[in-house]
Amino acid sequence: MNKANEAASADDGMREILEMLLTDDEDISARAVARLHPSIKAASSITRSESRRRLLAEYQQRQAEYRRWRGRAAKRPGADMAATLADKDLRITELEATVQLLTASHLAMLRAVGELGGFSKWARFYEQYRDARDKLAELGALPEAAIVAMPENPKRRN
Repeated sequence: MNKANEAASADDGMREILEMLLTDDEDISARAVARLHPSIKAASSITRSESRRRLLAEYQQRQAEYRRWRGRAAKRPGADMAATLADKDLRITELEATVQLLTASHLAMLRAVGELGGFSKWARFYEQYRDARDKLAELGALPEAAIVAMPENPKRRN
């Protein structure tokens, strides 16, 4: 196994450990991960690696957010919490519908631009916005079909 495969395997194992720590609500730290990981033996192996450090920070942020929500939930009566959760579920449903609508309309707009021959200009415009383009692709808002020029109609020649 080469170094790249070993690192990917270690990162996958690290993600599993972080999920377990998050689920069990144990403090997430580089030491805790190193203690549980089969191949990472020192916390510095996590903190020196940019990708592992980012992954650790992401899970620490998620844990802080979960704990903040749990603290709020403990202070509220059950009926109030149920109403709040129902409101949030409704809001999530509305936002998901909005995202679907925007994705469909964006896709239709891109297809229309492509049919008019302007897709290359649109793509050039978005070159400087690679993150936005990647997010649109992730949402499925970019056309995947190849754009082919229409053959010239022989009857229309002047």
